[in-house]
Amino acid sequence: MKLFITFEGIEGCGKTTQICLLKDYLEKMGYSVIATREPGGTQIGDSIRKILLDSRNANIDSRTELLLYQASRAQHIKDVIRPALEQGYIVLCDRFTDATLAYQGYAQGISKNLIESLNQLATDNLTPDFTILIDCPAEIGLKRVRIRKKTVNQKVSEDRFEDKSIAFHQMVRLGYLQIAEGNSNRIYIVDGRKDSSIVHREIRSTVLKKIEGQKI
Repeated sequence: MKLFITFEGIEGCGKTTQICLLKDYLEKMGYSVIATREPGGTQIGDSIRKILLDSRNANIDSRTELLLYQASRAQHIKDVIRPALEQGYIVLCDRFTDATLAYQGYAQGISKNLIESLNQLATDNLTPDFTILIDCPAEIGLKRVRIRKKTVNQKVSEDRFEDKSIAFHQMVRLGYLQIAEGNSNRIYIVDGRKDSSIVHREIRSTVLKKIEGQKI
């Protein structure tokens, strides 16, 4: 069952939790599943990820940031995503091209046409079959991030995007919602304010319908 599913949303929306829950569920159903993430997913990508998320790089130019994301993505698709799809895996990816539009386009003002052109180049025209957008207000997402940091006693931020202003995250959220509005056949919005078990059941039901549709 070849299927490429991406997960999107602001910081603290619960993507990582939901990917883990869905992967476990689908594997119990007998499907072969790979979970991966952007930036990262490869040795080169993980090196780029460290640069992008390091809070000490707060002054990184937005164009540098954009190009680094695309470099990581190109390698990720070549080394992980395409081979997995060719082998019949369901690929669950934490962030993909929609994230670049939301973060670098809507929130940082880089030309959306430029981003879409670079996305095409980096992906070699690979697009997700289905996207789950876990939507929640920026206030809730950032509160969850703060709680998580306290829980793991994280004194130094390991993700500079988590340090950005609430206004930035509100723009990212707005960007995601506008992207979803223009891609309603591909993007399914889930209310991330709900309990994680409820969110999981909704995602699970939606993905199973998508899988059944692929079989027809």
